Amino acid sequence: MLSYRHSFHAGNHADVLKHTVQSLIITALNEKDKPYLYLDTHAGAGRYLLSGEHAERTGEYLEGIARIWQRDDIPEALEPYLDAVRAMNPNGTLRYYPGSPLIARHLLRAEDKLQLTELHPSDCPLLRQEFAKDNRATVDRSDGYQQLKAKLPPPQRRGLVLIDPPYEMKTDYQAVVAGIKEGHKRFATGVYALWYPVVLRQQIKRMVHELEETGIRRILQIELAVRPDSDQRGMTASGMIVINPPWKLEQQMTALLPWLHKVLVPAGTGHTKISWITPE
Repeated sequence: MLSYRHSFHAGNHADVLKHTVQSLIITALNEKDKPYLYLDTHAGAGRYLLSGEHAERTGEYLEGIARIWQRDDIPEALEPYLDAVRAMNPNGTLRYYPGSPLIARHLLRAEDKLQLTELHPSDCPLLRQEFAKDNRATVDRSDGYQQLKAKLPPPQRRGLVLIDPPYEMKTDYQAVVAGIKEGHKRFATGVYALWYPVVLRQQIKRMVHELEETGIRRILQIELAVRPDSDQRGMTASGMIVINPPWKLEQQMTALLPWLHKVLVPAGTGHTKISWITPE
């Protein structure tokens, strides 16, 4: 199935969480001189027009990035993420939203590399066009999970792997665990960041249990819910599972999540969560 288009959901509350965590990880990797690889398994189109048909139809960005955009009380930890969004909207009007590849492009240094994968027949050409003049980047139309075998370990021996599948099929919840296990076997010191939606809580509990069963250590879970768990249709929360997180990430997100929840969820419903699935 290839029906999922992220353009319908760009800039929503889940993107704010995902891209905040992504930006903080990249910023931490930049603190060391040695170059690294950024590998994005499900990269999408890269750039999203918020006044376009897809984003306008759902309006999800209005309850995400739009609630943060004009505020004057932005926490310092949000600045790397918002810098990447501002770079696409230099006149101050929120027109475009950057997907994870463009956030990475903004934050990576000249010596770092991007390996971007997208299978969708419409989105992959858009991604290729976006990165046509960036000699740091390689764009492939292929199965993102296969890249965890083909591209790891990177020659740099440092890297961030972002795994952000559409979860169109229930098997994606098992596929991400298998992919992480495969990647970690090849590249145990890499940072792996897995995004997940909470549609049915039982699916997430099962996925977390399967991650525990891998025996991989240092797995941190970060979650932001906008509504209570429900058995009705629709995403109530999203989260990031980070393997080998930078040492400051837990502290940064512990401080930041209450602010994000207050701003993104004025009604105060839902919850935030930071916990270790497996510690050291």
